Amino acid sequence: MFCFQCQEALGNTGCTAAGACGKKAETANRMDELLRQLKLLALTRKPDRELGLFVVQSLFMTITNANFDEARIAAQLERAKELTGPTAAQAPLGVLSCANEDIRSLRELLTYGLKGIAAYADHAAMLGKEDDAIYEFVFKALVATTRELSAEELTALVLECGSVAVKTMALLDEANTTTYGNPEITQVKTGVGKRPGILISGHDLRDLAELLEQSADSGIDIYTHSEMLPAHAYPELKKYPHLYGNYGSAWHRQNVEFAAFNGPILMTTNCITPVQASYRDRIFTTGMAGYPGVPHIADRTPGKPKDFSAIIALAKQCPPPEPLEDGVVTCGFARNQVLALADKVVEAVKSGAIRRFVVMAGCDGRHKTREYFTQVAEQLPKDTVILTAGCAKYRYNKLNLGDIGGIPRVLDAGQCNDCYSLAVIALKLKEAFGLDDVNKLPLSFDIAWYEQKAVAVLLALLALGFKGIRLGPTLPAFLSPGVAKVLVENFGIKPVTLADPASDIEAMMQGK
Repeated sequence: MFCFQCQEALGNTGCTAAGACGKKAETANRMDELLRQLKLLALTRKPDRELGLFVVQSLFMTITNANFDEARIAAQLERAKELTGPTAAQAPLGVLSCANEDIRSLRELLTYGLKGIAAYADHAAMLGKEDDAIYEFVFKALVATTRELSAEELTALVLECGSVAVKTMALLDEANTTTYGNPEITQVKTGVGKRPGILISGHDLRDLAELLEQSADSGIDIYTHSEMLPAHAYPELKKYPHLYGNYGSAWHRQNVEFAAFNGPILMTTNCITPVQASYRDRIFTTGMAGYPGVPHIADRTPGKPKDFSAIIALAKQCPPPEPLEDGVVTCGFARNQVLALADKVVEAVKSGAIRRFVVMAGCDGRHKTREYFTQVAEQLPKDTVILTAGCAKYRYNKLNLGDIGGIPRVLDAGQCNDCYSLAVIALKLKEAFGLDDVNKLPLSFDIAWYEQKAVAVLLALLALGFKGIRLGPTLPAFLSPGVAKVLVENFGIKPVTLADPASDIEAMMQGK
């Protein structure tokens, strides 16, 4: 085993005996076999809708904290072999099969960008939105990782991956908004009711929609967790009165929050953590998520929704959740809502009421070093506005940071894929100010990353022309010194200053 695809890579070098995420070495090795088989498939077959979806779902299974179920991964591997058929093609096995560290770094950067794209493409496909160009690039990039390409050729593919990530996030945004409406500014309860509940986590809005429909009038409430919080802002989801509120915080608190919830939990995608005995008998997975011994809700059959009856029946037998807090959080500041306030925002900037925007989007994680992001939010001058998306928000979205002339100082655009909304907002503000370069906006990036969807988002931002991004709490272990140097020199990527957040704040306020 060797894995360094997430921010928790052991010693910021790599996991070799077991994953910091809880993944066993055998499971990691099986994922490596699946990835090699997908490369052989791409070498052997041309993409169509069936193959394209199969490949992106397979890549999705290998994202950090998505699937720990070796049996399901093995079944996916066997299916990939069937779809490949007999072939004389060759593909490398495992990260360390490439000896040149810069080439290895670029191949893995490309691969992890593909995994992020795959997650978003799968979500869009579940809502009936697919793009053949995305599947074609995934196949092209997989093939490229088997070739003896130069660093320059791989760098070009990495940048193209960023452009395809933009396309994929735009497709998912279209899928979400055409299905469930444009997000609206919404206050979400963080307390609990008196009825039994179901807690739904992950990212898949269609799973939530079908669960809401099937549980209507059943005497139970539905609570969102972690990245599902933004669901409350969609008109077609918030219309259900039993969508009660949001319970808990980010993914890494599952061992505490799932135990206290008392009712059943549905994991729709990543991020699942090693399941604890305190809730093992009431957790379910669906989609690409999986965990050994945990019941899995089967995929949809044509024309029919998933069947959540077992979860609903169990919920009726459970006590209500224990309260963790009692307040509200505000979400729904996606591009439509913020751009509706564009005149007010522009005027606030011109008058000096808003001096700077700081994008603090991305992932949360369990390491103490992530307190840096809370410290930055607390210490930012009161004439700054934080733009956020992803579970990184839980480091500061419950702080009382106030507003600027009625504009909240934390604008939550939604899930990690909704970083697309933040990019669109920035590009539209560039037009509103009559600027020729988005980097001339009073805008800084202080991004938290954890896994491969964050890699895709980072590449998307680079493809859109954003520079000077701070990234933490550590730079990725898979960036070799040579590749890191290229990113620093060409895009101004820089690490956060964990020991001195104030110095980062001072630099950002000066546009550095």
